[in-house]
Amino acid sequence: MTTESAPFVLMYHSVQAYHDDPYQVTVRPDRFEHQLRWLHRHGRRGVSMRELLRRRRSGHDARLVGLTFDDGYADFVTEALPALVRHGFTATVFVVAGALGGWNTWDDPGPRKRLLTATQVRQVAAAGMEIGSHGLHHVHLPGLGPTELAEHLLRSRGALSALAGGPVTGFCYPYGDAGPRETAAVAAAGYEYACAAGRELPAGPLTLPRTFVGDRDTPPRLYAKLARHRLTTGRVPV
Repeated sequence: MTTESAPFVLMYHSVQAYHDDPYQVTVRPDRFEHQLRWLHRHGRRGVSMRELLRRRRSGHDARLVGLTFDDGYADFVTEALPALVRHGFTATVFVVAGALGGWNTWDDPGPRKRLLTATQVRQVAAAGMEIGSHGLHHVHLPGLGPTELAEHLLRSRGALSALAGGPVTGFCYPYGDAGPRETAAVAAAGYEYACAAGRELPAGPLTLPRTFVGDRDTPPRLYAKLARHRLTTGRVPV
């Protein structure tokens, strides 16, 4: 896969009402609903990475947009999932396997948010959403030694596969840290694709670029991001 054929993938985190969010990882539920309506009005369907990549392999991915949610926040079940189901959309949720039922300690001093429990991960998978791995812990992968990195990737994949009821084939790099060593380790751990963010890397199945979506993204801003994707990759569903 080349940069010219990179799919259009949106990167979300949390969907929840809020007062303060210095890291801008939260989208209010009404804004999220408007963003999904914008996709629907423009004839686009939001899908999981699993579905998007499968459809691309057969050449049937026209007008599909990848929807991803990093960190595995519990508000995905209460806020995002019902909206996705109403629109007939699917999505990929990248879960931190070693923090199930805990909190987003890596965002301190940002807003404290509850993470999905094991039961909720099963619920999300049963609803037709894809479960992907965001690692065993939300840590910078380049800081791990080779053995620790391999264990980190394998243990998270194994734990989440058991909860999802099937193989977990997608990975998302915490903090977007995706150098050559990390991508090679992800492949060795059995992942088929991985999503990156925040670094200029050649796009490929293990470094898929994404477009950040926040609470300020109104329809005109979404259209601008879609246009920027077209200009930078040379390909977008029409």
